[in-house]
Amino acid sequence: MKTLLFKLSLFLLFTFLTSHEFWLQPDKYIYTRGEEINIHFLVGENFEGDNWTGDSSRINSINFYYGGVKDEIPANQFIEKGDSLQLRQYDEGTSMLTYNSKNSYITLDSSEFNSYLLEDGLNDAIEYRKQHNETDSTGREYYQRSVKAIIQVGAVKDETYKQATALPLDIIPLSHPYKLTNGAILSVKILFKNEPLQNAAVKIWNRHNNVTWKKDLRTDANGLVSFPVNTKGKWMISTVKMIRVYGDPEAQWQSFWGSCTWGYY
Repeated sequence: MKTLLFKLSLFLLFTFLTSHEFWLQPDKYIYTRGEEINIHFLVGENFEGDNWTGDSSRINSINFYYGGVKDEIPANQFIEKGDSLQLRQYDEGTSMLTYNSKNSYITLDSSEFNSYLLEDGLNDAIEYRKQHNETDSTGREYYQRSVKAIIQVGAVKDETYKQATALPLDIIPLSHPYKLTNGAILSVKILFKNEPLQNAAVKIWNRHNNVTWKKDLRTDANGLVSFPVNTKGKWMISTVKMIRVYGDPEAQWQSFWGSCTWGYY
């Protein structure tokens, strides 16, 4: 019987998202059996984050996947102020924590909104605003987060890392991150509502010895990107999908922010 001990402490935030990534970051990514896993919810730039704070009403779902099992962590358990989640895994294997937020709402003036669209490579939204004479209009937007962290406990490396999730924007490595050799090419598939996300701007991050390396890519027709991986430091893949909202009195746009993290110490 798989045994987990959860000690939950999470306090979530409504935050201004422009130029900010959001990700799950354990104190480390590789653990021994039964060792406490402490996972922070971070927001920031350059793969350097600050703790996320706010309230549990922002939670849509948090799930922990391990050994063919999915454990849902109820939002009503998050009652203490804090910024992290603690758990223990008593069976060796690969595990994955996913978080999906409820929608939040922001407005940005036209110049801020245009800069944000440009920075995150949201070309479809930029072109739509041009064609519909909205470039000088305020941006009104719902946004939500779809993020995951892949963790290794002990020596057993299983297929949990590529297990299907309910995240609307899902970033799925096609090879086991903890089986890669230094310099190996990793291909990653990005799905939006279970369909390949084509021509999406993707940011690849690696942070090692307090230095961040970043590469910008775009997905192909199959929703794929590929890049070499060194087995040092921590890694993040991030992307954004934005769609037009019609008939809503508040928002013109809905964005989905996704990230996937793993690391080697």
